[in-house]
Amino acid sequence: MTGLRKRVTVGFLSIVCLLFFSGMVSFLELSHLSRDTGEILKANKRNIELAKEMLDAAHEQNIALIRLSVFGDRSCDSLCRKSMERLENTLLVAQSEALEKSFLDSLAFATTELRLVTDNYLAFGGAARAYSPAAMRPDSLGGRWYSEEYQALYGRLTAAIKSYMTSTQSSLVPRAEQMKKNAYRAVTPVLISLAVMIAIVLMLFYFMSIYCVTPIERMNKGLGDWLSFRVPFAVKGDLKDEVLELKEKIESLINISKQTKS
Repeated sequence: MTGLRKRVTVGFLSIVCLLFFSGMVSFLELSHLSRDTGEILKANKRNIELAKEMLDAAHEQNIALIRLSVFGDRSCDSLCRKSMERLENTLLVAQSEALEKSFLDSLAFATTELRLVTDNYLAFGGAARAYSPAAMRPDSLGGRWYSEEYQALYGRLTAAIKSYMTSTQSSLVPRAEQMKKNAYRAVTPVLISLAVMIAIVLMLFYFMSIYCVTPIERMNKGLGDWLSFRVPFAVKGDLKDEVLELKEKIESLINISKQTKS
C-alpha cells in the first residue's frame, strides 16, 4: 500500500473504529438503563398489586365483621376468617419479595393486632351471640365493640397498607439517581467520540489539503502554463509520496519533450 492511500485508509478506518466502539459502549449503557427502568416499573407495579390485594382482603374482612358483630350474621364467620388469611398470605408474599423490609414492619404489626382482636371476638363474642335469642338483630354491644376496638385497628391497618403502597417512591429516589448517572454514561461516549471524530476529520482535511489537493492544483496550473505559454514548470511545496512522484514524472516528460524538439 502506497503512502497516500495508507494515510487516507488509516484515517477513515480510525473514524469507523471509533464509531463502532462508541456505539457499542452506548448500546451497553442503554441496555443497562432499559433493564433498570423495567425492573423499577415491574417492582412498582407488583407493589401496587400486593397493596390492592391486601386492601381488598381487609375491606372484605371489615364488611364481614360488621355483619357478624353488629347484625349477628353467623354466615360471615367463615368469610371473616378467609379474608384474614388472605390478608396474611399476601403480607407474607410482600415480605418475601421486598428489598427493604422495614417498610412492612408497621403493616405486620397492624395485621397481628387485627388478627388477635378478630380471633378473640370470633372465639368469645361471636360464640356468645350464636346462642342469643337476639341473633340476626342489630346489637348495640357489638356495634360498640366495633366502633371502640375494631374500627381503630382497621384504620391503622389500611393506613399501613397505603403507606406500604407509597413506600416504593422513597426507594425509587436512589435508583432514579443511578439511572440518571447511567443515562449520562450512555451519552458521554457518543459526545467524546463526536469531538474526536471532528478533530480527526479536520486533521484529514488539513493534511489532504497540504499534501494532496494544493500540490495537484499547483501542478495542474504549472503544466497548463507550460503548455500554453512555455512557462517553466516549477512547483514548490512540501511534496511527498505519490504527489512527489507525479511531479517528477511530469518534469521528466517535459524534459523529454524539450529534447525531442531540439
